Amino acid sequence: MRAISQFEENKLNILSGITVALALVPEAIAFAFVAHVSPLTGLYAAFILVLITSLIGGRPGMVSGASGATAVVMVALVVTHGVQYLFASVILMGLLQIIFAVAKLSKYARMIPHSVNLGFINGLAVVIFLAQLDHFKTLTATGATHWMHGTPLFIMVGLVALTMLVIYIFPLLTKAFPATLTGALVVTFIVVGFHIPTTTVGDVAHLAGGLPAFHVPSVPLSWKTLEIILPYSLIMAANGLVETLLTLNLIDEMTDTRGKPNKESLAQGVSNVVSGFFGAMGGCAMLGQSIINVSNGAIKRLSGITTAIFLISFILFASKWIEQVPIAALVGVMFVIVEKTFEWSSFRFFGKIPRTDIFIGILVAALTVLVNITIAVIAGVIIAALVFAWEHAKQIGVHTHVDEHGRKIYALEGTLFFASISQFSRLFDANGDPDDVVIDFAKAKVMDHSAIQAIDTLAVRYQRLGKNLILRHLCKDCLDLLDKAKDLCVFNLAEDPYYHVADDKIS
Repeated sequence: MRAISQFEENKLNILSGITVALALVPEAIAFAFVAHVSPLTGLYAAFILVLITSLIGGRPGMVSGASGATAVVMVALVVTHGVQYLFASVILMGLLQIIFAVAKLSKYARMIPHSVNLGFINGLAVVIFLAQLDHFKTLTATGATHWMHGTPLFIMVGLVALTMLVIYIFPLLTKAFPATLTGALVVTFIVVGFHIPTTTVGDVAHLAGGLPAFHVPSVPLSWKTLEIILPYSLIMAANGLVETLLTLNLIDEMTDTRGKPNKESLAQGVSNVVSGFFGAMGGCAMLGQSIINVSNGAIKRLSGITTAIFLISFILFASKWIEQVPIAALVGVMFVIVEKTFEWSSFRFFGKIPRTDIFIGILVAALTVLVNITIAVIAGVIIAALVFAWEHAKQIGVHTHVDEHGRKIYALEGTLFFASISQFSRLFDANGDPDDVVIDFAKAKVMDHSAIQAIDTLAVRYQRLGKNLILRHLCKDCLDLLDKAKDLCVFNLAEDPYYHVADDKIS
């Protein structure tokens, strides 16, 4: 592959940043409407979040802004208590995320199973797709909405299809200019040049405004206020972090690089605190826009900084031109992103991977669409953990033989932990065994206190029958934790394994 110069790399990041800025405008406006706040509240959030996370975040190239993961939580708070409580909850949301980052908990997102990641990606792709369908509706004089039909629908579909066609074909001609920006510009020039009647950004909202101003939320500083905003802040912080960290993992895979999740979580927290103090709705990383950026090859901080500069420029200076961009062009861009985001290869896994993994992926995708991201991921992780425990519980086994001294040897294999202790207990025939029995743990691993208790219980069974039991090749942690069976162990430092047992008694 040809190495690109610093100039070409900077040009690529700047052009991609402009594309992302254009794509962020309708999304920020749409999510502002979802949260029942003004369009500028969403645009200011996009500006603040993408600027701060690009400057100090742990994943260059990833794009943050006002998002559906947090917007859907805000609705009830805004409707019930007003927008000032929303700003206060966004500040608290950011503080919670900062605490999460300082505690260095973000790294555990890498432990989320692949099936859960796959379900999240596919579910979020569906969410992005469904969000675009609202643009195929029109508003009646009574304030109701209905699906387009006739000429407006044909124009909308045609422009969306043309945008997608340009995006797919343009890279075959040259890769010197982002295809997504090209698609949006071509369709915009056609609509403006031929005066094609279709909905534009200006029909949805007016973007003209000033710089966001510092403003302390006008809410009482009391425990009552905290009681009101804390539940919303917790859910928004969780949703935002889950979407951010899973998006970070995906970008890592796409770029074959490694981001810094704790640093990114800290940047998310700081940006949300700033958002709340500047009258913005807050948010998190955005999968669709991040895919646009990375697909364009923009993985430097410059792309995000460019996005922020152009976003605020749209508001301050270029609103009348940006308002002429057809919504159809931006929908076409997002449809391409949906197609690139959705893991179509997952369909090939049917019949080739465990059915439980397929079930988890489908469940997480469905919950992402129908409930929210946090619940979806938590449910997926819990089910995956239970499946893992169940499968490993079945893998505990034993080989028996009688040695030259007439002792029965139990050579254990597998992992002994809370889920496998029942199977472990059934492996032994205490009543039928000879007077001398040896249990060899050389090929087994004792994982938790439940396993220790099972070993102690087994020792008591043999002692009550007056039989001699010897335990071999247990790790030192096991020896420290054993109670009744401690004196039955044969310790050999050169042969015994060394690992840690998960137990609070071990310091």
